[in-house]
Amino acid sequence: MPMTIESSHITLNDLRFYAYHGVLPQERVVGGDYSISLRVAADLSKAIEQDDVNVTLNYATLYEVIQREMNIPSNLLEHLAGRIGRTILDVFPQIEVIDLSVTKLNPPMGANCQGAGVELRMSR
Repeated sequence: MPMTIESSHITLNDLRFYAYHGVLPQERVVGGDYSISLRVAADLSKAIEQDDVNVTLNYATLYEVIQREMNIPSNLLEHLAGRIGRTILDVFPQIEVIDLSVTKLNPPMGANCQGAGVELRMSR
């Protein structure tokens, strides 16, 4: 019986970084912990059939793109997330949709919380 793939995604969950983003001067000097999760929609049908890394999205390369962007300080998480999303779309033309979350794990706002962040959905 033929199979129909209705959608396919690659995910990177809870990537951890130490980086220097933020509006406050101390955030740019001391840095902080960040978590990034990514879900990208792309046609993975060739990889399902061929079992070959060359016909899919290499998640190690996705990670490298995110890591490079995390090394460039931004005042706002919104700006950082937008840069990451745009760069991924530029590098990977086969990606149709990106769901991206960027979380600052210890935001300097005096609250006891798991973090503060932004989520974006970007598409071509």
